[in-house]
Amino acid sequence: MSMAVSITGTGAVSSAGWGVAAMMNALESAKHPQPTTIERMLDGRGVSTHVLRVPTEGASVPKFSRLRRSSPISKFAAAAVAEALGETRTQRVAAGELRVGVIFTLLNGCVNYSNRFFGEVLTDPAMASPILFPETVFNAPSSHLSAMLGSRAPNDSLISDASGFLTGIDLAIEWLERGDVDGCLVVCSEEIDWLSAEGLLLYSRDHLPSEGAAAVYLEKSEGPVRVLRLPDPVSHAFHDRVEAATMLRKDLAAEDDGETWLIDSRSGIAKADAPEDAAWADWRGVKWSPKMLLGESMGASGGLQCVAAVEAVRKGLCRNAVVAIGGGNQQAAGMTIGG
Repeated sequence: MSMAVSITGTGAVSSAGWGVAAMMNALESAKHPQPTTIERMLDGRGVSTHVLRVPTEGASVPKFSRLRRSSPISKFAAAAVAEALGETRTQRVAAGELRVGVIFTLLNGCVNYSNRFFGEVLTDPAMASPILFPETVFNAPSSHLSAMLGSRAPNDSLISDASGFLTGIDLAIEWLERGDVDGCLVVCSEEIDWLSAEGLLLYSRDHLPSEGAAAVYLEKSEGPVRVLRLPDPVSHAFHDRVEAATMLRKDLAAEDDGETWLIDSRSGIAKADAPEDAAWADWRGVKWSPKMLLGESMGASGGLQCVAAVEAVRKGLCRNAVVAIGGGNQQAAGMTIGG
């Protein structure tokens, strides 16, 4: 990077609760959120899936008319963005004094409203509600966010696995370097649905499907949490997962100096974790694995990792932090942050 870029705001919604503090309390205390179940009927019998939902208690969704009929994915994202941006910057955006871009990354998208809309289509196409359809498209949440902020700065949605959040950060830095924006929000969010939850279990019955959102705010500054290294991701199309994870570690040039923490994407499932276990086997420093506590929130998992890393540095738990994400189907990506 040709300039200093810092992360000066974070927001999170997770199975641990609403807000960054709730997530960090869970990670620091190793307290597991309580699973619930999704139930549906299939051929006259009930099918139950254990999941981790965002709790209803303590919801901090901003008051905005477009969010009244939006799906959970948009509400989670709005809460994370409001926390990351903060009241003062939000007011400056609304006043036209601050150009804030929005980059939204996701994998499953608006599955709840898609389920409802296409369920109505299959039952009676003539009665399918056109009000639901706009909430089924992938860029619905990002549209709500810019409208909520009153921002006319660039807005983009990237469909990817959990590693796509770092691609979003890379794009945000490009916008900042070109002068397209004064600051940029990178946001990810996912919501629970029986179809995506059951689909995840096809990869392993040990997965615990989850939901949530994360947001980081980047700007040109020499802040306390700077983006120190953001190498190109390593594609799974050309390298097997172990090779990709190993190449990523080399590109990150992470120092195992006792003052650097590793925030990885391991979930506690041996087969899924094998590439990262191999690549970081000799790492002696602290390792944090948010998914082991918060569940597999798919596209949102990478963002929650990044927020955890930023907060670990900001709180003085470590000097630097390395984020390593072994994407589910696209790439291995990583980032080093610190002072």
